[in-house]
Amino acid sequence: MRWIVDAMNVIGSRPDGWWKDRHAAMVRLTTQLERWVVAEDRQVTVVFEKPPSPPIGSEVIEIAAAPRGGANSADDEIVRLVQADPRPQEITVVTSDITLAERVREAGADVCPAARFRSLIEQAG
Repeated sequence: MRWIVDAMNVIGSRPDGWWKDRHAAMVRLTTQLERWVVAEDRQVTVVFEKPPSPPIGSEVIEIAAAPRGGANSADDEIVRLVQADPRPQEITVVTSDITLAERVREAGADVCPAARFRSLIEQAG
């Protein structure tokens, strides 16, 4: 199973002050995802609204971003990734965005709510 994570939806699922330093929150999420991937042997793509600046790298998860920032830019990129995959039924998209959830289900993927997923990755480390 492959996971595609709506990064800012997961980050925003808990009011922990992430908005004070968005980049640091993005790095924290990436680190949590890396631990989870190693512990659970998963394949994960995390999608940001725009390319992080400074860039965030990882050797165990794929980091993607919408080609341009803007309203729903990450959502559009996530839908594009699902539609481009030859086996969308093997993808779970992590989001609590109702419209995005409907779009990826129509494309054949499953959905996991952001808060539930955040609990899963926090248990890994």
